[in-house]
Amino acid sequence: MSEEFLDLVLAGRTTDVEEAVRKAAAAEIMPRFRQLAADDIVEKNGPHDLVTVADRAAEAHLTESLTALLPGSVVVGEEAVHADPAVYDALRGDAPVWIVDPVDGTRQFVHGDPGFCTLVALARHGELLASWTYAPALDEFAVAVRGRGATLNGQPLHAGSPAPGEVIEVATSHPDYTTPDQKRALLGLVTEGVSPRPCGSAGLEYLAVARGALAGTAFSWEYAWDHAAGLLLVTEAGGTHTTLAGEPFRITGGNALPFTAARDAATADRILSLLRGQ
Repeated sequence: MSEEFLDLVLAGRTTDVEEAVRKAAAAEIMPRFRQLAADDIVEKNGPHDLVTVADRAAEAHLTESLTALLPGSVVVGEEAVHADPAVYDALRGDAPVWIVDPVDGTRQFVHGDPGFCTLVALARHGELLASWTYAPALDEFAVAVRGRGATLNGQPLHAGSPAPGEVIEVATSHPDYTTPDQKRALLGLVTEGVSPRPCGSAGLEYLAVARGALAGTAFSWEYAWDHAAGLLLVTEAGGTHTTLAGEPFRITGGNALPFTAARDAATADRILSLLRGQ
């Protein structure tokens, strides 16, 4: 990916995207927060995989506004892919792709918990260019641009490193989303000096890593809308990510799972070693 293309795509547009995300949240998400009726909520693949009218309305809003900002671009959104899995193939195409999770942490949103966010990332040819993470109920907005750093509410983000000897906290996949082999791998984190816990909103877990409040993650699913924005955010804040095969996570899929994103390379290596049972 040339720097010229990145400049062309993002020239004057990062704030436009931020405004589009804020408007979608203000129009479609926050008026429904703690106001959902029972028939506003649907189970997609079980009780831990929910969708609401806010998810669908916000994704439609963002699809219209983001493609208008970048003519010729396409959107890969969680709800669009649920309706038509072929939409996901755009991640491997030539057009710039907006990767959208309208409400990341829908379970939290449904329960009236403010720990949810809207995730948007821009990619082309499988390479992440920029990302936007907005937690409207927490009034937090993080932005990352490839090679140019990350900010939270306009202030630079630095992941840093855990203190020597510090017990490292790791956010992990919910058991419902793991295979038997992945469960065994994640059990490797149950050891002295490591404190694994179930993850909440993936986007907010990535933000916690990027701001140095969480040592790392260990996730066993690879849907791009959950990970794209956060992986770039962590990377631009000085962190790193790697799969069980020791390779960077690919948003186009085919990753060896589980994978980790961590504050620094040493923490990522430690998590990866435990996942491998070493």
